[in-house]
Amino acid sequence: MTTTQKSTEAIVAELAETEKVHRLLFDYAFHLDMNHPDEIAALFTEDCYVAYGPDFGAEGRTAYRETLSGIGSFFTATSHHVSNIVVDFGSDLATATVRSALHAWHRYTKDRPDGHFFGQYHDELVKVDGQWRFARRELRAAGVVDFHVKKQIPIGRA
Repeated sequence: MTTTQKSTEAIVAELAETEKVHRLLFDYAFHLDMNHPDEIAALFTEDCYVAYGPDFGAEGRTAYRETLSGIGSFFTATSHHVSNIVVDFGSDLATATVRSALHAWHRYTKDRPDGHFFGQYHDELVKVDGQWRFARRELRAAGVVDFHVKKQIPIGRA
């Protein structure tokens, strides 16, 4: 075996951590759709950075939690679909950079058309007390239809 080949144990460990990362992303979408702002905030580090647009986000878990306070009154329903997840781990399996695709549907409490968001999440994750947490989450847009946030961070398509 060359030094570039991974051992079976290392491959299994990476696969297990990948599944834990997937669960973090899926739990975020679930709690967002279920209107559980406290559970969403708990998925982030204390010093997290979140950007949902160039003028919309938060620094720190407390500030981020405040941005979530309106999800129950602003939306009557949402559905977030996360796919195409790519996980790149740091050397010690305690940090990861993650990219995923997103389609999010939003039904508003106000009389307006349903909003759709198509894009990507770009995340930096860290392990805190053995659990994966978002240290940084950035939402990037490929396109929107009747979406409430008027300015998005583009995906950077060439």
